[in-house]
Amino acid sequence: MSAVRRRWRFTGRVQGVGFRYFSACAAQNLGLTGWVANNWDGSVTLEAQGEPAQLDKLVPMIERTCRWGRIEGMTVDNLPLEDHEYSFSERSGD
Repeated sequence: MSAVRRRWRFTGRVQGVGFRYFSACAAQNLGLTGWVANNWDGSVTLEAQGEPAQLDKLVPMIERTCRWGRIEGMTVDNLPLEDHEYSFSERSGD
């Protein structure tokens, strides 16, 4: 299978509850690259790249591990692959 890239935007209780940390841990455990960042409006954006089967496991893993957070809304878009991306990071956001 070939890699794909997706962007999620999460709303709900997703800031101030470790959501970025648990997202980064889940992505790293699944062997994904990309980033996660808080947005000014209280939402969180996450971009991840990897095998589709691993990407499909990402959100359920975040929901299981981030017990203080709660995803109430979510959008997902497919994006072009990022070349030369080798890790997953937390960004400070906008």
